[in-house]
Amino acid sequence: MPTRPVRTNSRPKQRPPEQHRSEDDPRIMLDREVSADLYEPIPPYPTRTEREAEFYTIGDGEMFLNLGPQHPATHGVLRLVLKLSGEQIVDVDPVLGYLHRGVEKICENSDYYHVIDQVDPLEYASALFQEWAAVLAFEKLMDVEVPPRAEYIRVLSAELLRISSHTLFMGFLALDMGGLTPILYSFIERDEIVEMLAALTGARMLFNYFRIGGVNGDLNHEFMSRLGDWMSRAAKQTEANTGLLNENEIFVRRARGVGVMDREMALRFGVTGGNLRASGVPFDVRRAHPYSVYPQLDFNVPTRLEGDSLARYLIRMDEVRESIKIIDQCLNNMPDGPVMAKLPRLLRPHPGRAWGAVEGPRGMLGVYAISDGTDQPFRFRIHDPSFMNLEVVPHLLPGNLLADTMAIVSSLDPIMGGIDK
Repeated sequence: MPTRPVRTNSRPKQRPPEQHRSEDDPRIMLDREVSADLYEPIPPYPTRTEREAEFYTIGDGEMFLNLGPQHPATHGVLRLVLKLSGEQIVDVDPVLGYLHRGVEKICENSDYYHVIDQVDPLEYASALFQEWAAVLAFEKLMDVEVPPRAEYIRVLSAELLRISSHTLFMGFLALDMGGLTPILYSFIERDEIVEMLAALTGARMLFNYFRIGGVNGDLNHEFMSRLGDWMSRAAKQTEANTGLLNENEIFVRRARGVGVMDREMALRFGVTGGNLRASGVPFDVRRAHPYSVYPQLDFNVPTRLEGDSLARYLIRMDEVRESIKIIDQCLNNMPDGPVMAKLPRLLRPHPGRAWGAVEGPRGMLGVYAISDGTDQPFRFRIHDPSFMNLEVVPHLLPGNLLADTMAIVSSLDPIMGGIDK
């Protein structure tokens, strides 16, 4: 039986044009000489200092690991180059600068009123404190007296935001260590507070509420109604939230004795805020260098001696309780009167310099301003507590395990907006 002829395409099959494949494609095997150049650890330039040469020299059994900058547990674009021996951290090199925006130079090219909204994004979890430090320095430059009612409103709103910041810290510390439930409770509490502040300021996050000489608007009915409802259960809710972690054996054992920072180290590196007080130093700007109406208020400065990650967490929970006491006193003692001093639309302070510092959730937040007599600051410099606190990371991490990294870094509560200003 004759077979059926097979039809063949007379045209030869054309190959697709050769395309350049990415060198990151895992299906490509590269020569060892080439791959060494492409994938060798950073920096991709000759080492410039003895410290770099020492860090980027690998010993037997050691390896490098990049933690960040795009990592959910680095609280922003923080990059830690870890040198590991097995799972133990041998050394660490923090790399900053991924978020740099030149805010200080922007402020020097803005008038005094516009500086306030430029500094808001630096500590985005506690923007009012950034504003407060700036207006405090400007008020000293201009010798402005703030009305008493405005001072009480400043303290009231700032302490609410301190509670919000510390509550988020509690949730994120647990989340970084593998616990999901506390962050859900933290955001419930935080949302209640920002809704209050939104009723007062018109914004939920970057408030732009403080003004040179006062605040932008008096207390209103919606704010007071929300605040009264929250205050009726604030203390009880705080104890319930902290109980989630204080009674959790896994959290306590993973935080206790980890990342110990003694008193001498904290003072040597200029650490401030709860991180300093957790090492036994009772320094609080509200008491050491009193400002606003804090001298008229009764509150304690809690301290602890352990200096570990657990102590840094517990200190902030103690501060939440003190902030509730302060808010209660503000509501009872607040006088009537104006909330803004009378100032011209265009401010030209006399030539001079001033320093304004407040106690933020992360520590002493200061602004150093110099006036040359024009309507713009001649120099504007920000002292950010997160930057100072992050300096101790290379001294706290070595000797600990990789799994303890976030328990230590998160306990310092850094925010990269202020670090990379």
